[in-house]
Amino acid sequence: MHTHPSQNADQSPSRVTVVVIGYNDASHITEAVRSALDQGPVVREVIAVDDCSTDGSPELLARLAESEPRLRVVRRPANSGGCGSPRNTGIDAVTSPYVMFLDSDDVLPPGAARALLDAAEREDTEVAAGLCVRRELPSGREVPWQRGLYTQRTVLTGTRRLTRLMPDTLCVNKLYRTDFLREHAIRFPEGRFPYEDIVFTARVLAAAPRVALVPDRVYVWHVRRSARQLSISLDRGHIDNWQARITAGRQAYEILLGAGHKDLARATRAKFLDHDLRMYVRELGLRDAEYRRAWWALTRAYLGEYDAADLTASPVAPGRLLARVILASPEPRDLPRLRELAARPARLCPPYARDDQGTPVWAPDLPQVTLEPMPNLPAHRSPLAVDAALLTRASRSELRLRLHEMYGQVAAAGPRTLDVEWRHRDAGRTARRTTVPLTPVGTDGWSARTLVDLAALGSGTWDLRLRVHFADGTSTEMSAHALAHRGLLSRRVLPSLRHGVLLAQPYATHSGALALRLATGPSGVATVLRGRLDRLMRGTLDRLLRGRPDRLLPGRRGRRFA
Repeated sequence: MHTHPSQNADQSPSRVTVVVIGYNDASHITEAVRSALDQGPVVREVIAVDDCSTDGSPELLARLAESEPRLRVVRRPANSGGCGSPRNTGIDAVTSPYVMFLDSDDVLPPGAARALLDAAEREDTEVAAGLCVRRELPSGREVPWQRGLYTQRTVLTGTRRLTRLMPDTLCVNKLYRTDFLREHAIRFPEGRFPYEDIVFTARVLAAAPRVALVPDRVYVWHVRRSARQLSISLDRGHIDNWQARITAGRQAYEILLGAGHKDLARATRAKFLDHDLRMYVRELGLRDAEYRRAWWALTRAYLGEYDAADLTASPVAPGRLLARVILASPEPRDLPRLRELAARPARLCPPYARDDQGTPVWAPDLPQVTLEPMPNLPAHRSPLAVDAALLTRASRSELRLRLHEMYGQVAAAGPRTLDVEWRHRDAGRTARRTTVPLTPVGTDGWSARTLVDLAALGSGTWDLRLRVHFADGTSTEMSAHALAHRGLLSRRVLPSLRHGVLLAQPYATHSGALALRLATGPSGVATVLRGRLDRLMRGTLDRLLRGRPDRLLPGRRGRRFA
């Protein structure tokens, strides 16, 4: 095995530096630093870079360093306004062969540094990466980030294989060889540059490293949606945030193309379409008309830079189809239908139009946006659409479902039954699954009905998941489009023999899928109502403060990429 210069110079078992960055996050940074120190002797030093905080963080870190010889505190003389500059300060101060990054409001799980270091040294790689989990607080629900990349140990070499890593542009779930970063002058963008991870990762991949992947959990990303000041990745309500995404994506493409890696450059555009574009399209309905027009214009201008091959490689893939509709339309249009297409799994809702020659198209007035080869796709690989309506009643409620025909492939597969289940969003448990038959309704759909025992479900937020089974033995999992007419999504207080009272609210998620909020008992109902009042008051205060630029809200350095 080839031995790197850094390995010859340092045979100490303590071979990792963890750089922790923070700004005005005194309430969380101690937990972050301790999670790095608790990695054990594999961590030689923890460098806490304070970006000129004013909330007592520097004093807190100084006191902690008095009893922790492995902790070094570096205070920047002026606030940078971003995450890149303090990370670069940390890179400059590193004395270990390897470096990791940690944000002040997140934590490293036990054994993370050891798992990554072992992989990097065993496989002789410049980078090692592992599984990051998003932990929703205060519920504690954990969602793996890009789980499919981290199912087994493997090594990625060569640009073609490195394209697999493109969906995961996080820097914090990875370990980097220090001399690799310095040799190639790989640094983060300086100053206030949102989504700096995207550019940094492009610079890493442009140097064509060997990358070891491990299935271990190596990072816990805390998501605090109720925080007074949201992290940039959650605070997407301003057009500047979208502009920052585009800027980062454009720079990443130029970096990779400039390095001669056309496969990687094209992969970064594919990732933008499949992840970034779909995420923001799902939320367009939440924004005002001024935002939507500005968003549409920015997006059309950026997508206009794409090559034809970027959009036609898989023309009916959801992200590419979204892009083609946006490019073909000077003004925002079909937002509810685009939102459904942007969902995961995607749903292509009616109407299913054809042009004068019978070719499937997005809409009669957009004949240039064809849906070929959609009719040739097997049903279990198509973005099928199911409408769902939950009729809430005092005893048992009824769920009504309708599966749409789509250019003939559903009928060809022969839909037979539908599995119906409710999944608790926070606890991760699934209520009892019900299988119901699908009954033809005319020539354009199939219907199904089933009862829902709300009292048996209990308190919490429940997501509806479906699986259609076809006569040819295939099946596909999906969510359902929430029908919103005639008061179907109204909140209702219902009597309950088990709980005394139930508060039930069917609602549409950001992607238009049907979900259900339940509160049980008088205290549960009262808690929900108090929470709603509190959110209304905080929303009013936030709007007032946002309207006054002289009242700047302090904020933590949250994750920059979602």
